[in-house]
Amino acid sequence: MKKKFKIFLYLLIIGLVTIVSINYYVKSSTKKNIYYSIKRFPKNDVGIIFGAGINGDQPSKYLKDRLDAGILLYKANRINKILLSGDNGRDEYDELTVMKNYCFNHGVDTTKIFIDYAGFDTYSTMYRAKHIFNIKRATLISQEYHLNRAIYIGQKLGIKSVGYSANNGEYLGYKYVTFREYGSICKSFFDVLRNRDPRFLGTPIDINGVSNYSKEDKR
Repeated sequence: MKKKFKIFLYLLIIGLVTIVSINYYVKSSTKKNIYYSIKRFPKNDVGIIFGAGINGDQPSKYLKDRLDAGILLYKANRINKILLSGDNGRDEYDELTVMKNYCFNHGVDTTKIFIDYAGFDTYSTMYRAKHIFNIKRATLISQEYHLNRAIYIGQKLGIKSVGYSANNGEYLGYKYVTFREYGSICKSFFDVLRNRDPRFLGTPIDINGVSNYSKEDKR
């Protein structure tokens, strides 16, 4: 019994050291690429906004702030195009329609909006940005807790990435998602290591071509 306990204890220590080490490596290698102000913010052709939940036909607080940050960058000419990526896998839960309607209703030219209908997680979003949308440089728009992971994945997949923090006020459950991010960063580290394929790929949509925003969805 003591031997089994010792083995369990050793494995636990190794696991914790691995998690801490990977998180330190990812965060220390990407923190210089995160920006908190539009001043001196580098201009990129494409901004990627990650889905973050909806309430009916309205974005959650997390998602609204990401969208507002992306729209701010667009109107300030820091980005020229917006790629919206989120969960569109069920009829009753459609992040993408909410996201693109929000951008349209807040003055973004729909010819500058591109839609990734299979961005089910951050790795999938960045992998598809590279292999489906042919993106080579991007501004990643999300809350601070998420940006280290997103930038790391982007850089490892061959997208020169910077992040813009969408933090604006208080968020429900922010301490929890920040804590959960330790595990998510570790998973992404190994996803990159094994070059995981996303669940869906599909037909290429060149970010320098015609937008795949559906006009029938404007309202």
